[in-house]
Amino acid sequence: MQTHQPVKGAIAIITAGVLFACVNTLIPKLTSVSPIDASVIALVQYLVAFLFLMPSMATMGFFQSLKTKHFGQHCFRVFLSAIGIQCWTMALAHPIPIWQGIALLMTSPLFVTIGSGLLLKEKVDRKRWIATFLGFIGAMIILEPWSENFDWIVLLPVAAAFFWACYSLMVKKLSSEDSPTTMVAYLFILITPFNILIALTNLSPTGFSLPSFSDFGFLILLGFFTALAQLAVAKAYNLADASYIQPFDFIKLPLNVLAGWLVFNWVPPGKLWLGAGIIIVATMYITHAETKQSKQNE
Repeated sequence: MQTHQPVKGAIAIITAGVLFACVNTLIPKLTSVSPIDASVIALVQYLVAFLFLMPSMATMGFFQSLKTKHFGQHCFRVFLSAIGIQCWTMALAHPIPIWQGIALLMTSPLFVTIGSGLLLKEKVDRKRWIATFLGFIGAMIILEPWSENFDWIVLLPVAAAFFWACYSLMVKKLSSEDSPTTMVAYLFILITPFNILIALTNLSPTGFSLPSFSDFGFLILLGFFTALAQLAVAKAYNLADASYIQPFDFIKLPLNVLAGWLVFNWVPPGKLWLGAGIIIVATMYITHAETKQSKQNE
């Protein structure tokens, strides 16, 4: 049985936050110097990440990890993840400021709460519904849909949060029968074909254009950072309890704000901290409630 190692777990999730901040900075940096399409970025990024992760997957037992009775559901789960990845990559490539995108991405646990109650028919008490409502108020403060300067493109991070929440619900549903190893194996095996399909549907009239030599340098670095970040997240949840890890995951917001400021001189307005603060408090409450409920059911 894995022992709870909180310090190592916290270090791992903070390391993942730093790596994801690098990824989220590299994507808009790449699109600022290259006409490469966002769907092509996601395709090559996750293909390279898969190649970097293959040695790790081999140690888990490559063929053993593929045994499942729910192949179709795994395909649908990874399809949801792929759509989320494309929405997020498009948001960064637009570019939407990193601070805004990350803050809105934090609404994902709120969508999970809604889905748990409406789709999985789990009992969601009134306090959690109130917390969810407050979280979306925080998102509205950041989005300002009533503003004359509102652009629909800023909804892409919310769309990514929605699809990744649906993905999380599928993981929750399948985890009762399939192991975490099976989940990871199918995610990285199936994500590339889905990304290829999405990239082909976004073909320009002139056809598919390969990334330039300098683009590949960015993309290899993106894939490397993505692989390391995913490994760091998996390691964090392996070393420490999810309820302990969650607050440290919110460090990704100031990390991404710092990266955006250093590279692009993006300075977030005061509304970010108000909206993000409400989202974080709501999400932390929901996480605490979920943990308390799971302990009562044991």
